[in-house]
Amino acid sequence: MTTPRPFGRALCAMITPFTATGELDLDAAGHLAAHLVAEGCDGLVLNGTTGESPTTTDAEKTALVRAVRQTVGDRATVVAGVGSASTRHTVELARAAEQAGADGLLVVTPYYSRPPQSALEAHFRTVADATALPVMLYDIPGRTGTRIEPDTVLRLAGHPGIVAVKDCAYDLLGSAKVIARTSLAYYAGCEELNLPLYAVGGAGFVSTVANVAPRALRAVLDAYDKGATAEAARLNGLTLPLAELMMASGLPGTVTAKALLDAGPVREPLQPAGREATRGLRAAYEELIAQSGPPGVPPAGPGN
Repeated sequence: MTTPRPFGRALCAMITPFTATGELDLDAAGHLAAHLVAEGCDGLVLNGTTGESPTTTDAEKTALVRAVRQTVGDRATVVAGVGSASTRHTVELARAAEQAGADGLLVVTPYYSRPPQSALEAHFRTVADATALPVMLYDIPGRTGTRIEPDTVLRLAGHPGIVAVKDCAYDLLGSAKVIARTSLAYYAGCEELNLPLYAVGGAGFVSTVANVAPRALRAVLDAYDKGATAEAARLNGLTLPLAELMMASGLPGTVTAKALLDAGPVREPLQPAGREATRGLRAAYEELIAQSGPPGVPPAGPGN
């Protein structure tokens, strides 16, 4: 069976650059998007949690999608995060993203209210019916408080507009069962599952770490596709120290990515990484590049 890849294989959950005074920096967003595509990303996911969607306005979200679309053209897919705690608001964001030129929608489970599975299913169907864009479900119960149960995903797979899942549920068995029974494209949303999920039929990844090491992450998939599974495992192992520091060190991925990129501040309530954390991130990044090969343009963070 051929694995469906409606949005590509190597997708970056892109950070949202701000100016020094905290305003949306569309020029910097365009430069970063172009760099990521040149370094091997065939898809960009905008306005997700990594993109600080909780603290950007609806107008900023739309402007970012439009600017990145204009920059990358047809060289990469543009997927817009439109999820919220409100079905009505999510539909509004979805329609705005469609008008701004997005290729697809990332729709996270409504958070905090913890709707039951029947309500979740109705929510996703309503959003999928609202535009002509394909939908990627975002299953991240650790943040939303609610899992999209595999049986619910199986039912939603019958909707023609629901084509993919960003998987942060940490249930490889459940994901493998859905992959085996549907044509949904499963994208790893947690870097430690990039290779394991790919090996059981996943489509690729949506990665925060790809903001700073897109080529190293894509190389893992390239090696696996060539049948060089041992090499894929070796290359994957090289990425883990940086991924662990960026995603499991107690700091949000947005903060750690911006510590390695010249992309402006984070918005409150987030706070920038301290000097010690930034030094550790820089060391891990430089070690990865030394082992896997230089990127086109290395990140330039504060304190360098």
